[in-house]
Amino acid sequence: MQKSLSITLAVLFLISMRALAAEPQQQVVLWPNAEHPVLRFTFSRFKDLGGSVGSQRPFVTDTTVENLSDKLISSERFTLYVFDRKQIRIGEAWMAVSNLGPGQAVKFQTSMMVSGTPFTVQVVALSATQKAITLTVNSVPQGALLKVDDVEAGTTPRLISIGPGKHRLSFSKDGFRAGVFPLEIGASDVSGGSVSFELGAAQFDTIELRDGTVLNGDLNSVEGMDVVVRVGGELQRIDRNKVKRILLVEREAPEPSSLPPAEPKQ
Repeated sequence: MQKSLSITLAVLFLISMRALAAEPQQQVVLWPNAEHPVLRFTFSRFKDLGGSVGSQRPFVTDTTVENLSDKLISSERFTLYVFDRKQIRIGEAWMAVSNLGPGQAVKFQTSMMVSGTPFTVQVVALSATQKAITLTVNSVPQGALLKVDDVEAGTTPRLISIGPGKHRLSFSKDGFRAGVFPLEIGASDVSGGSVSFELGAAQFDTIELRDGTVLNGDLNSVEGMDVVVRVGGELQRIDRNKVKRILLVEREAPEPSSLPPAEPKQ
C-alpha cells in the first residue's frame, strides 16, 4: 500500500513539473530587437482574475520595463499581443512608458480580456497613426467609479485617453449593481467618441436631499416631521423639510406563512 502511494505521488509530481515547465514562469521581450535593445519588458505568468464576458476572461500580468539605453524615454506607447500554444492571437492590451531615464525601471500591472489561455507575448510600438484617442465615458446614473482595464480612472462622467486594442471598462456605484463594458478601439478610430453605460437596477431606496446629498439605504419609516432610513446597518433620522424626493425600489413580497391560522379562543 505504501509503495503504491509513493508511486502515485511521484507520478503527480512529474505531471506538475511538466505543467510548470510547459507554462513559462515569466517572459522577457527586448524592444525593438535583441541586437540593439532599448527597452526590456518582463512579464510574469498571466493570472486569471475569474469571471467572464462572453468567451473572454480577464487576465493580469505583472510588467517590468527597464530602459537599457543612455537616453531618456520621454513617451512611448505599445500594444501587447498575447498568443496561445498554437500561436493564435487571443488578446491584446495597450501599454505606455514615459519619463524613464537611462538604467531606470518601472513596474505596473497589465490587464486584458483574453479568449483562451495565454502562452507567449509580443510587444509592438504604436505608430503615429495608432496613437491613443480620447473619449467620454458616462454612466446612468452618473458618479459611478470607473476602472479601465482594472485600473481606477475616477468617477463618471470622465474623459479618458486610451489606445487601440481590446479593453475592459468596469462601473460600480453604491446602491447599484456593478457592470462591465467590453470596448475595442481600432487603429483608425479618432477622438471625440463617447460611451454610456447603464448600471443595474438599484438595490436600495434613494433619498435625495435638497442640498444635493443622496443617501442609499432602506427607508424605515416616515414619522411626523422625520424620515428614518437605514444606511449601512445604522438608522438615520432626517428632517422631512430637508428631503427633496424619495425613490423606492420594488421589493419582493414576503412568502405567506405556512403555519395554520390560529384557532379563535372560545
